Amino acid sequence: MFDSLSDRLNRSFKTLSGRGRLTEDNIKATLREVRMALLEADVALPVVKQFIADIRERAVGSEVMTSLTPGQALVKIVRDELTKLLGEANESLNLRTKPPAVVLMAGLQGAGKTTSVGKLARYLKQREKKSVLVVSTDVYRPAAIDQLERVAGDVDVGFHPSASTDKPAKIAKSALEAARKGFYDVLIVDTAGRLGIDEKMMGEVRELHNVLDPIETLFVVDAMTGQDAANTAKAFGDALPLTGVVLTKVDGDARGGAALSVREITGKPIKFLGTGEKLDGLEPFHPDRVASRILGMGDVLSLVEEAEHKVDRDKADKLAKKLKKGKGFDLNDLADQLRQMQEMGGIGALMEKMPGGAQMPKGMAGAADETQVTKMLAIVDSMTKQERSFPDVIKSSRKRRIAAGSGTQVQDINRLLKQHTQMRKMMKKMKGGGMKKMMRAMQGMGGGGGGMPPGMGGGSLPPGMGR
Repeated sequence: MFDSLSDRLNRSFKTLSGRGRLTEDNIKATLREVRMALLEADVALPVVKQFIADIRERAVGSEVMTSLTPGQALVKIVRDELTKLLGEANESLNLRTKPPAVVLMAGLQGAGKTTSVGKLARYLKQREKKSVLVVSTDVYRPAAIDQLERVAGDVDVGFHPSASTDKPAKIAKSALEAARKGFYDVLIVDTAGRLGIDEKMMGEVRELHNVLDPIETLFVVDAMTGQDAANTAKAFGDALPLTGVVLTKVDGDARGGAALSVREITGKPIKFLGTGEKLDGLEPFHPDRVASRILGMGDVLSLVEEAEHKVDRDKADKLAKKLKKGKGFDLNDLADQLRQMQEMGGIGALMEKMPGGAQMPKGMAGAADETQVTKMLAIVDSMTKQERSFPDVIKSSRKRRIAAGSGTQVQDINRLLKQHTQMRKMMKKMKGGGMKKMMRAMQGMGGGGGGMPPGMGGGSLPPGMGR
């Protein structure tokens, strides 16, 4: 998300770097570039006008003109104003009510409501330690109820059955009663959508709202619809007392216009960003972190938090104990670390959150993700148990067999074994192990023959990772 916007903004700020002083002409030219970047990102025109006016007001004052580093001062102003535009601070779900806390999910058809219900249920169960019940009141879309039942099973939360012959309000009352009797902390209600806003849908959602009296009413909207997302959110907000927005499919939106327009137009906070089809693809929306990411400053805090939740602590502890006992770092351990990295979204997702990640050549990290890591895992999976545990036994005939089994070349086997040898040497010098330390080690393996694949090395690890 924000790829094209980040590119344009960083290009415009590069012209200011190193300047001893800025003139009104410099600032005017830069703001013109920023304005074009925002419009190309499909940010709503009224939002762009106000944003540029706010920056100009601060930029032509002493804050920039008297700064020792005026270029950096202007970038800081843009970052501050972006944060303000996006909503200042993270606004988490308000679940402070007598259980069950009801969360009503509304939005147009195709926005990803049902998947978002599953993602939110998983998030609340795993991160907030809540017991969750979900129910579908979508009696119009074929298989909508069955889809939610499957999703609930995948994330292991309660599912309240309903039928397409029932009235939505009746389903809602039944689910609320079941949530009370089952002592659930949270009830999440999926609603029907339409291809466009119509009075029938709005009337139905309003009736559900009256029946359920939800503490949170979230509008789910597809980020790829750009500023239309903000306009649709406003229409829903006029009809319903919305408490927040969930932006879905943000990984498919390189522009970011929806995120930058929604808060300003609706006055409602973005509470979550949804990515991909996987049910772990939901993250809380932090305006300050997103602003930093847009400007290529990285998002280290989110990266560290993700590592905390997604790294397998048991495996990391086992590896640490194994290394302390003097046992070697074998290919099973290497494969475990690579799989954990994939759990965090792969190299591309990690690099995007690292400082300077936005300046990486497009596709480099993605290529490393899709080809190199998958290839490395295929090679390890084609080995025998003995070969994975004792890589030194892998000689010419074994290499040919492994290459044939994994659909790779003998050179790929040699490269992997060389990388593993480097990793093993580094691990010997470490007191502990695990994902974070592997990432630090990988940074030192970039470049040179036999280093990590292109896009998987170089640069420095963000503070806090690997500590």
